[in-house]
Amino acid sequence: MEVRENQIVSIIGPSGVGKSTLLRVLGGFLKPTQGSVYLLGQKITRPTPKIMLVHQSIVTFPWMTALENVMLGLKHRNLPKNTMKEIAKQMLETVGLEGFENFYPKELSGGMRQRVAIARALAADPLLLLMDEPFAHLDELTAESLRKELYDILFNVNTTLKGVVLVSHNLNEVVELSDFVYIINGHPATVVGKVKIDLERPRNPRDPKFFEYTDILYDYTIPAR
Repeated sequence: MEVRENQIVSIIGPSGVGKSTLLRVLGGFLKPTQGSVYLLGQKITRPTPKIMLVHQSIVTFPWMTALENVMLGLKHRNLPKNTMKEIAKQMLETVGLEGFENFYPKELSGGMRQRVAIARALAADPLLLLMDEPFAHLDELTAESLRKELYDILFNVNTTLKGVVLVSHNLNEVVELSDFVYIINGHPATVVGKVKIDLERPRNPRDPKFFEYTDILYDYTIPAR
């Protein structure tokens, strides 16, 4: 599989087939038993700030403000504290949280906390962002709002991001966000399909073509027997 510049590539398949495991292999958190992962031609053998992961569990540190949470993504860059604050503030603005810099996680909604987590990942100046069911613990209205903004948030002049790999069970979400979808299925799991989502952004879930794509993906993801 490959991810090209300014693309969101999704991985889908039945529960337990290994989607999250594959995502961790792509990030260098797990070593593959076969094959290799490359980022711009460089082999990935261990975790690197150039590849960041956003979890389905919304990970923010409750004793830190939103600004301090985002500054954690800058620790490896050895920057002056004032510079780190300015970059973290800019990242919060990028994800739509201007004015919430001094709020603690308990004062923020679930959607806002996930925005903080995304801002923290983007602050590390990654080239690739891995997203593992990032909206799974959000209510549908909040998730829908964040999905509508996600592409513009990620591929923004303020970010270094080149591509995104998304794991999701939500086929509507996948069609709304993705440029390409890889389907894995079977035991052992293999890539059983690749679908290009040829729809202009922003995408309308009521578009008949949108429904056609969800039907195609559904047929691929019926668990193997």
